[in-house]
Amino acid sequence: MKLAGKVALVTGTSPNIGGGLAEGFAAAGAAVVCLDVNSDNAQLCARAIQRAGGRALGVVCDVSDEAQVRRAVEEARQAFGGVDVLVNNAVLFNQKGVLDMPVDEWRRQLEIILTGAFLCSKHVAAQMIEQGRRGCILNVISTAGHQGQPGNVGYCTGKSGLLNFTRSVAMELARHGIRVNSLTPTATDPREAMERAQRWGSAPVDPRVVDFFEPFRRGIPLQKLPSPSDYAQAAVFLASDEAAMITGTDLRVDAGAVARYWAWSPSERS
Repeated sequence: MKLAGKVALVTGTSPNIGGGLAEGFAAAGAAVVCLDVNSDNAQLCARAIQRAGGRALGVVCDVSDEAQVRRAVEEARQAFGGVDVLVNNAVLFNQKGVLDMPVDEWRRQLEIILTGAFLCSKHVAAQMIEQGRRGCILNVISTAGHQGQPGNVGYCTGKSGLLNFTRSVAMELARHGIRVNSLTPTATDPREAMERAQRWGSAPVDPRVVDFFEPFRRGIPLQKLPSPSDYAQAAVFLASDEAAMITGTDLRVDAGAVARYWAWSPSERS
């Protein structure tokens, strides 16, 4: 129970990575504010945690809207007293390249990824400082934020921007005792999200997605894709007192994806 007595606010709580992080924080003893623009994602995540014996609140919020973010942070304060851990995970997937992405779609994608992290960090950190909480902020990146992926310009740009956003905010908030780090997932085994969606009673995940991810599995050094629960264990560590001296750092839970030499094919071992 590394986070007993703590309150975690997680943005983007679908049954995939965000839902796995939220359940992981709850299992570690934290009360969890499940925040999503989709009401089902927010409420079903909270109910799943409550059914398991945890404390949770579902909040519907568009993280790019400052008024909604302010209201969500206030709801967290009213329900649980404040926030100790913020996880900026909300994202908009829109795989288009520089030649075919309309500028309004580019702006919207960066609003969710970057402006959302900015607004949530701004208002949660202000509340932490006001209450004297030595909390932490965790930004969810992607291996696409470390490498060049064609046809995914908005996502790659937003996620790479979060890397230096993490370092900048870590330096700014250090004097307040607030730590800021990032976590880098990679292509994720979809089977846990499928199980979670079924358990929550949310829209089912197409089972064919397992085959879609098979080429990713073959190209990864450990020959096994991480699951959301793998990310949750790392996130709980970064949010705990065990990581008290870690700030401004990115922790990659990517089965070796970023470290891999480009010409080496892990699936063709001698």
